[in-house]
Amino acid sequence: MENINIYTEDDIKKVKEAGKVVAIVLGEVVNSLKEGITTYELDKIAKETCEKLGAKCAFYGYRGFPGNICVSINNEIIHGIPSKTRKIKEGDIVKLDFGAYLNGYYGDAAVTVGVGKISPLAKKLIDATRQSLYNAIKAAKVGNKLSDIGKAVYDYVSQFGFDVLREYAGHGIGKNLHEPPHVFNYPTSYGEKIKLQKGMILAIEPMVTAGKPKVRTKRDNWTVVTKDGKISAHFEHTIAILENEALILTPWEEYING
Repeated sequence: MENINIYTEDDIKKVKEAGKVVAIVLGEVVNSLKEGITTYELDKIAKETCEKLGAKCAFYGYRGFPGNICVSINNEIIHGIPSKTRKIKEGDIVKLDFGAYLNGYYGDAAVTVGVGKISPLAKKLIDATRQSLYNAIKAAKVGNKLSDIGKAVYDYVSQFGFDVLREYAGHGIGKNLHEPPHVFNYPTSYGEKIKLQKGMILAIEPMVTAGKPKVRTKRDNWTVVTKDGKISAHFEHTIAILENEALILTPWEEYING
């Protein structure tokens, strides 16, 4: 079985500091999101805000990623590369995924935002994905198994006819951006073998589609899209498992207007 890091209270405090940077950056980017802004401008806001807070953008240069924040739109699910020529349009569903590195520790989170008037299906998808994240966080407690997290996501979104990505998952995080274990968004035999323990730090991230879960990667070798072109949503929090509950370390809700 993989070697899963168990972190001390002091470690958790440091991940929380990195997580606060992530939350503030996501707040700044979401509050700047409007029709006509380019995804590059959003990237610039993320970079400047992060650096002002004394942290580094964790994604820039990671395995060669060219942006500071992932901006994925509509049927793009994750890893969208910011661009000077791509403008946000009314009705777009924008996924923003950001990581920060501060004093040797990482935080990672994501939100999905509708721009202007969005379709009823898009609203339902965004709401269901967000709620599935909170359900998963509730399941992240001592005594449960890792697969309970995935079950919480899958059971909730599937009742609306939505599905989850199979090829991508959440992950452990702390002194590295990605650590064991994989945190899948559906129950797996892998997850059944792992008991949740106090001191685990996990990035839980439901990636949900309104269509089939089959995906492909665009020619840029980064952006992951749904094969059937259906819209998708993505939410993420970094959490620490404490004695009786999970603690959210990336509280972006506090920094997003409205």
